[in-house]
Amino acid sequence: MDGIVLLRDDHKTVEKLFKEFERAGDDTARKREIADEVIRELTTHAWIEERVFYPAAREAAPETTDHILESVEEHHAVAWMLSELEGFDPADERFDAKMTVLMENVRHHVEEEEKDWFPDVRKAMGRNRLLELGDRMEEARKDAPRSPLDLPSADE
Repeated sequence: MDGIVLLRDDHKTVEKLFKEFERAGDDTARKREIADEVIRELTTHAWIEERVFYPAAREAAPETTDHILESVEEHHAVAWMLSELEGFDPADERFDAKMTVLMENVRHHVEEEEKDWFPDVRKAMGRNRLLELGDRMEEARKDAPRSPLDLPSADE
């Protein structure tokens, strides 16, 4: 699978989880399950972007550097939001608000990536390189940390 398709599939998976969360109503147990799954998905996704995709994109399409740097900063904010959600009681009145802010941030991030600079990266890399990159990204998933604070962007 090509690297951009892989990332878009991850985006769809997370958006589906967000919609489930929005439909969960007052079911705090279900919201906790969904939040935990969101934490796992986004931590792994950010890991493969930061370790594999962003460096390759920056090399192939240097004009996307500003977008990539902004994305890393967005990852930083999201990593800290995810870490707050990790042990947060879903019955707390602020739990839904924290998830809402997370969802808004992630949706903004996804929109910028998919519309503003993925097309430039696709054009610069071409199909074969993106396929090779997708394989590397899939392999990197195995090394993804469990904690969002172990992401490189969490320290920056």
